Amino acid sequence: MKAMILAAGLGTRMRPLTDHVPKPLLEVGGKPLIVWHIEALVRAGITELVINTAWLGEKLQAALGDGHQFGAQIEWSHEGEPLETAGGLIKALPLLGDAPFVVVNGDIWLRYPISGLRERFAGMTQSAHLVLVDNPEHNPGGDFSLDADRITMGTTLRVAGEGEHRYTFSGLSVLHPRLFSGLAEGKRPLAPLLREAMAAKQVTGEYFPGPWVDVGTPARLAELDEQIRTNLV
Repeated sequence: MKAMILAAGLGTRMRPLTDHVPKPLLEVGGKPLIVWHIEALVRAGITELVINTAWLGEKLQAALGDGHQFGAQIEWSHEGEPLETAGGLIKALPLLGDAPFVVVNGDIWLRYPISGLRERFAGMTQSAHLVLVDNPEHNPGGDFSLDADRITMGTTLRVAGEGEHRYTFSGLSVLHPRLFSGLAEGKRPLAPLLREAMAAKQVTGEYFPGPWVDVGTPARLAELDEQIRTNLV
């Protein structure tokens, strides 16, 4: 099983920190965010990695190279202009192959047990499997609902016991190339494709209690760094 780390974002919410440093190279706990992912994937036995780039991509490649120092093999998918999530994945499909692959956002931090993914999804029949987490303050309404192990769009955040409970997509998933079947390269978001697959009952999911952080602002970056250094996460 291969994995793709999404690292092509502009990092606009992290400015001025990202004016001269790509967001995945920002550090927490003494190492870049993206290195946390690379090390976790390698520990799980997933060593063939694809990383997409756009903003300051040359600095990212210069820092990580071919991945040998981590025990990984990194291939690079350079986009120039960011293609959004699905567009970036479609462009990278020739590097990812025909089998299911792990996808992780480069600007999150989590301690999910990745080691079980290879065995669980080697014979994957659905189009996507998403890892969901509790809703953070900046996304109180959540993204999706869980019905057993199936993910749906759901309705609204549960209030006083009414309605379905919605969770937030963590940014970690396993995707099958068939999700992108017949789609041409170009700028394209992932959410519409997932919604279509959900309607066809082709998306499974699971709840992960954490720890998980969407490192989307300088304040969250600083808070996470402090938590790691003081062993709070």
